[in-house]
Amino acid sequence: MSKKVYVGLSGGVDSSVTAALLKEQGLDVTGVYMKNWSKDMPGFACPWKDDYQDAKRVAVQLGIEFKMYDFETEYRHKVVDYMVKEYQAGRTPNPDIMCNQEVKFKLFLETALEDGADLIATGHYARIEKKDGQSRLKVAKNAEKDQSYFLYRVSEEALAKSLMPIGEFATKDEVRAVAKRFGLVTASKKDSQGICFVGKVGIKEFLLAELGPQMPGDILDEHGKIIGEHDGAIYYTIGQRHGLNVGGGLPYYVCAKDIKKNEVYVTTDLQNKNLWQKKLQLTDLHWINDAPEKNKTYKARNRYRAPLVECRVNNDQVELKDETRAITPGQSTVIYDGDYVLGGGVVC
Repeated sequence: MSKKVYVGLSGGVDSSVTAALLKEQGLDVTGVYMKNWSKDMPGFACPWKDDYQDAKRVAVQLGIEFKMYDFETEYRHKVVDYMVKEYQAGRTPNPDIMCNQEVKFKLFLETALEDGADLIATGHYARIEKKDGQSRLKVAKNAEKDQSYFLYRVSEEALAKSLMPIGEFATKDEVRAVAKRFGLVTASKKDSQGICFVGKVGIKEFLLAELGPQMPGDILDEHGKIIGEHDGAIYYTIGQRHGLNVGGGLPYYVCAKDIKKNEVYVTTDLQNKNLWQKKLQLTDLHWINDAPEKNKTYKARNRYRAPLVECRVNNDQVELKDETRAITPGQSTVIYDGDYVLGGGVVC
């Protein structure tokens, strides 16, 4: 009897191809649309209905069972509220990481297993190596699309029950070619952009809709001189250049902010010490298999698509070989050992 796999069908091409390939391999596939968010934002309609219909069409095309899991309440609590609180505290969180940890590889996994599934599958660009009783997370063959950074908080137990076939493709064109071979309606659908759960809405627009207008405050240069006014310190992140509406000469970069004083500090000096760090302290550590060895050299990624930097790890301390620009509190530093993801933590 073939194993029963529940595939998270998002309505995009990657998850559609995931379902098609697993069915072709002889697995008993069920498609599941996770309804995580349905609220419209000012000027933007939430695309969930269109995505749901696309996911349903793919299931019909493939001749597989289709379900919808409504996770809106849990998603609001675990992902959205978390994100909003982090911004209010002056940090810059990554909601996609929390979504993977709490929803896709916890809530979805648990619900699917209770519903009779043996495994779950997603359209992530990453690979899972199952060998000698251990499940390890690896980078995708497509380095440009690799999503392993967002998956570092997934547990080994969850990886053991998961499949990610898209991670084996070297290019997006190959994925689309497979979708066309199966005649899937999503073959030419554009990739979604923006926040993971609200489509094209930007962070600023989302926070404005959630929290309302923020108290304006001063923008100060490195000499303490007021050079402008911001529309809410929570909107600004370390290293930010655009959207400051100050200058006229050299560009300014956000180098610090004080939420209590409601002040944002900027500099024109790209060598400003507040913009560069070599030693990091992490909190909320998560190691997928084993913790890193103290005297071994690894590589760290300090934000999605940032270059890898050689490092040493000692418990919650990470020492980078090279000073790195714009490392931001609230973002995650993820540790790699070659192609393997060890885990990481949140920058203090």
